[in-house]
Amino acid sequence: MLRRLLLIALSGIFLLALGTYLAGERTEVAVLRTHDDGGAPYDTKMWVVDVDGSPYVRIGRPGRGWGERAKAHPDVDLIRGDVTTPCTAAVVEDAALRARVDDAFAAKYGWVDWWYGVVVRKHPIALRLEPRAPAS
Repeated sequence: MLRRLLLIALSGIFLLALGTYLAGERTEVAVLRTHDDGGAPYDTKMWVVDVDGSPYVRIGRPGRGWGERAKAHPDVDLIRGDVTTPCTAAVVEDAALRARVDDAFAAKYGWVDWWYGVVVRKHPIALRLEPRAPAS
């Protein structure tokens, strides 16, 4: 009986995780290319929103590898579909703007954004991605 209850619970958790992942993939998922100290590129899939014409991403919790790379080496590339835009990443310090970015994520990604906030996000950091001229 205990084994059956455990199997049911694990199946429920699996289905919830799968449903959350699939729901998160139904809305726009971009790629942010960051670089390490040696210049090696790292591509990370993530959500992106636009506020006042500028793209924003969020570091879900401090210490994430891609987020630390973006803060240390702010020249990044935002890849949306087939378009790659060189950008400079900057941490959003203004509380009112952070709230607007959070509202934009909630509006765009709906309940999945709320759910990620419950299970994944701890002290999120918003990054503004300011387009820059490509390196020559």
